[in-house]
Amino acid sequence: MKQAILQKIKEYETIIIHRHIRPDPDAYGSQGGLAEIIKTSFPEKNVYAVGDDEVTLRYLNQMDEIEDDTYKNALVIVCDTANQERISDGRYNKGDCLIKIDHHPNEDPYGDIVWVDTTASSTSELIYEFYLFGKDCGLQLSTEGARLLFAGIVGDTGRFLYPSATEKTFTYASELIKYPFSRTALFSQMYETPLNLAKFQGYLLYNLSMESEGVAKVVVTKEHLEKFNLKPQEASQLVSILGNIAGIKAWAFFVEEEKDRIRVRLRSNGPVINEVAKKYNGGGHPLASGATINSWDEVDAVMNDLQKVYEEYMKNKN
Repeated sequence: MKQAILQKIKEYETIIIHRHIRPDPDAYGSQGGLAEIIKTSFPEKNVYAVGDDEVTLRYLNQMDEIEDDTYKNALVIVCDTANQERISDGRYNKGDCLIKIDHHPNEDPYGDIVWVDTTASSTSELIYEFYLFGKDCGLQLSTEGARLLFAGIVGDTGRFLYPSATEKTFTYASELIKYPFSRTALFSQMYETPLNLAKFQGYLLYNLSMESEGVAKVVVTKEHLEKFNLKPQEASQLVSILGNIAGIKAWAFFVEEEKDRIRVRLRSNGPVINEVAKKYNGGGHPLASGATINSWDEVDAVMNDLQKVYEEYMKNKN
């Protein structure tokens, strides 16, 4: 599959790279890292990274703005996006050839070439693996590309704390940090907490709701966001904090994004929760998934399903 992707990159003069909506560091890292590899290796090609610009991730990369005509006879690559409806910028299907590179379960195998590896910690890890495969065939990785891929790996592994961080992940990370970018500056940008977000974190911990033994939820309304002067994406950065609390095995983070749309982030320290996400217009990894509901009236249903998954997990464990 890597050989087929490399061959397509060599064939096309214009290459446009997409990623998912509501991006995280891995979305930006894999997209931008791949763009840097292609730009550095083939400076004569026209390479663009597109999608909605995320203010909180501008320290990683900024998106290109291109006209519709740019897609004519272009190769389009989508990184880190399991489902077509989650691709940022709907023009992804206007190119000549479409490639999907991802590490989420392949529920929607779109594209002419599909490279999905669910054993990878992140799509950034896959992009680095692609570079290693092709470096003897002309692929080059710049310092900026290494910075982006390292950020993506760090972001999707929770600073290497999640089970997805394998021996291979640490090996790749050790190779990437040999490039002369500042890890101190990068970590500062990734994890420095603004005062309003820190206060909100304290509020969430004080007001989290234990639904039952092992299952918890957090509800974030528009009023909460306004009170703490936060955007939904900023508030959602805190989804992992419940994972450090003793006794919590599965939890849901409900964030009201706009009228009739509530983003649900599901996380787990054991129970497989992506099947719950699929019931509510979502999906993702077994221990980290996302979904969407249209009303607060649906919260109880989500929590009931999460409770059932937890109980089944405990029964099998015992």
